[in-house]
Amino acid sequence: MSASYISDLFTAGSQMAWTQDKQQRIIQGEVLTETRSHTAWGGAVTAWMYLPMVRSQVFSQLTDYPRWVQYFPDVSKSEVLYRRGEIKRLYQVAQKAFLFFSAHVEIYLNVVEELGQKIQFRLEKGTFNDFSADLYLQDCDNGTLLSYTVQATPSIPIPSLFIQQAMNFELPANMRKMRQVICTSQ
Repeated sequence: MSASYISDLFTAGSQMAWTQDKQQRIIQGEVLTETRSHTAWGGAVTAWMYLPMVRSQVFSQLTDYPRWVQYFPDVSKSEVLYRRGEIKRLYQVAQKAFLFFSAHVEIYLNVVEELGQKIQFRLEKGTFNDFSADLYLQDCDNGTLLSYTVQATPSIPIPSLFIQQAMNFELPANMRKMRQVICTSQ
């Protein structure tokens, strides 16, 4: 695969300058992130990681939504409430500690899947003012490049900088856990 093709995958929707070094670091197992502001009280982050598996296997495991409790330690429940083709409705519960307080999060998400390509999560209702996430999969070398973008504004006013820092710290750890669970169950 050419370096320019990989660069195109990384830069889609990103402000980050992708060097050959960053591309190589991802292939070697690093999770790279880019944070940005979203609202005055929210944040957005994109994380990229490589999985040494074919895209169809990765997609199949990612769309097994009850397993998301294994990928994200703060998520205690992930349940499919409705399923119709590529459209699903999820209910997720999480407990999160921020600085000096703890938050209990419940969200209902509308999920749209594009077979083997992407998964879009949109907030229907819950304990966020807004929440959306987009997960993209691309063939890369002998595996799959996963891009995961999350933007959210909690209903509790927390300065955007703190939200961005938490996202930038936690999403890579969650992505590494996700890769570990997916790769050990193939």
